[in-house]
Amino acid sequence: METPKRRAFLVVMDSVGCGGAPDSGAFFNGDLPDTGANTLGHIIAACAQGRADGGRSGPLNAPHLEAMGLAHAVRLASGDETPGLSGETTGTWGAATEISLGKDTPSGHWEMAGVPVPWDWTYFPDITPTFPQEVTDAICAAADVAGILGNSHASGTKIIDDMGAEHIKTGWPICYTSADSVLQIAAHEDHFGLERLLDLCRAVAPLLHGMKVGRVIARPFVGDAQAGFKRTHNRRDFAIEPPSPTLCDWVQGAGRHVYGIGKIGDIFSMRGIDEVQKGGDDTLMQRLDELVETAVDGALVFANFVEFDTQYGHRRDVSGYARALEWFDREIGRILPKLRVGDLLIITADHGNDPTWPGTDHTRERVPVLVYGRGAGEIGLVAFADIAASVAAHLGVPAQGPGRSFI
Repeated sequence: METPKRRAFLVVMDSVGCGGAPDSGAFFNGDLPDTGANTLGHIIAACAQGRADGGRSGPLNAPHLEAMGLAHAVRLASGDETPGLSGETTGTWGAATEISLGKDTPSGHWEMAGVPVPWDWTYFPDITPTFPQEVTDAICAAADVAGILGNSHASGTKIIDDMGAEHIKTGWPICYTSADSVLQIAAHEDHFGLERLLDLCRAVAPLLHGMKVGRVIARPFVGDAQAGFKRTHNRRDFAIEPPSPTLCDWVQGAGRHVYGIGKIGDIFSMRGIDEVQKGGDDTLMQRLDELVETAVDGALVFANFVEFDTQYGHRRDVSGYARALEWFDREIGRILPKLRVGDLLIITADHGNDPTWPGTDHTRERVPVLVYGRGAGEIGLVAFADIAASVAAHLGVPAQGPGRSFI
């Protein structure tokens, strides 16, 4: 077994898929199957064609990700061209295929951590009301209110705009879902109370988890009808626990330290996580930069950058998504030279969210796997679980899942 001197950094660009999932036709946005969805491929094409010039211009400018093999990963996964991206590759690259029957955050993260989801998730129907009466009754009882608002499939930002004023007037929480296995509860931080919202979500989560609903998400917001409403960074996910030990548990169980950045702690119910930093993506990137300098020998740093998904994917904002990719590239370019000899950095994603696609939901896609610290080369098409096996192999800790190391 390796001595605990190597470190591993597993960085998830939330929703940055690269197309080509062989079962994409079984997943839908409304009535449209996800066949042909390609988050990265379609953004790259839009940039090259001048259709993503809001706040930026020209072909996608991501030289550091390109050098790690981004364009090659897109072409491998989907066969789509990558106009404007074809530079020399100095990293190790491939693309990963998911087997879990979901295109959501827990499915993607658990599987890349070595645990494919062994059950079918429960989804709420696209009707109004969408929630079973027992769920509505549980929310009302936990919040001590006479009713709920929403009770439908909805865009999180739109439903807050539409119902924020009524929420303040009635005190009733805004409850909604999506194509994911999720119950989201939005409430005003001042009028309803942040801690009250978190307590509400915590109280109803066991019921939802028992139904095999993946997450209950607290969606706090501020503002008023005149100035507008805005969600805050105090979001909290109450996720069902993974059914077996994950990469985080393997590393922690070997006596190593596990750092979570972003919503990693929520996704894994803090199991196998020693400490966590939350906040907006700017704050999280600063924390990643700090941990490259300070993380202890033998550690795993597991990070999620969510705003690709929440700010641009669901809102179908191609220019904004391209700007976010270019921001991430600049920031990761500052960090790469600071990595120590023996460090491993893997950049990947958990699913797709093609901003050119009809609808507002995630898209079923393969994801890029970009590896820094192992020289140049191609790893080909791999499984999500192979990421966990590879990190474990690098750190020298026993792996327990179905994955096979590609390093």
